This record gives sequence, C-alpha cells and structure tokens, in this order.
Amino acid sequence: MQEAVEKWTHIKQSSNHIQLHMIGKLQSNKVKFVVPLFDYIHSLDNLKLAEKISTEQKKINKKIKIFIQINIGNEDQKSGIQENELENFHKKCVQELDLNIIGLMCLPPKDENSENYFLKMKKLAKKIEVNELSMGMSDDYLNAAKSGSTFLRIGSKIFGQRT
Repeated sequence: MQEAVEKWTHIKQSSNHIQLHMIGKLQSNKVKFVVPLFDYIHSLDNLKLAEKISTEQKKINKKIKIFIQINIGNEDQKSGIQENELENFHKKCVQELDLNIIGLMCLPPKDENSENYFLKMKKLAKKIEVNELSMGMSDDYLNAAKSGSTFLRIGSKIFGQRT
C-alpha cells in the first residue's frame, strides 16, 4: 500500500482519467489510504472491511467499484465470503452500507481445474445480478477468459516475478 501511495498519488492528481485497481488482500487499517487513491477494489472479503470502506467513502463523497471475493474452493488459507453467505452479504453491502458492488472475484485452488470454479462464479454473479467477474491470473487467465471473466489479474506474465 505504501508503495502504491508513493508512486500513484501525484500521477492520479495530474491525470484523473487513470483508473487504479486495488488487487490483493486489503486490511481494514489501510482503507483510509485506498479509498482516495483507487477506483476499484477487487478483494472485499468480510463485513468489517465493508463497513470501513463505506465509512471512508462517505467522508470524501466517492463511490469505488467493488468486487466481493468468494472463497470458491472453501480453502482455509484463503480469504473470501463463503458461497452460502453471498446473497446476505451482498444485500447488506448494497442496501445498508451503500457500496457499489459491481462483481465477484475468486482465486481457485491451484492444483485443480480452474474452469469449473470460474463457471460456478458466473452462476453466482448471475444469481445476485452483477455483471463483472474478476478471475484469472497469469497461470489460468485463458480458462478465465473462456469462462466469462471481464477482468483478468495478470501480473507476473507481464511484469515478471516480484521480489
């Protein structure tokens, strides 16, 4: 987060047409830095974070485009809302917290066929009537695109591995 604020604050101020996407785990104590700088958040994964985003957006009168992260593989080590919690969580985010939920995001299990998970995500998005799907990374972006992803998170294929 600190790196993004240092690199992008001045650029965003002088070029307000640039749209910045926050991908990766977002801690609630970093939200006050994310809301003013970013236009999208791809990793809303809990109610505390949703409440914090809502509060910070109201302070500066800004609506960020948000993806709810689904723990599509029910993996203990990964963040995200469980499938069976999605409808209630989405409803609370939209109706009570006034968040602009535009889609869903997932990180499928690494050693399994990602396409099955991506197709499941497409059904979940349809169920809550959102149009965007943030799925697919450097290793599985072709399956994601084939399965209806509207946002691909490709980093290492473009920029190389981070150190």
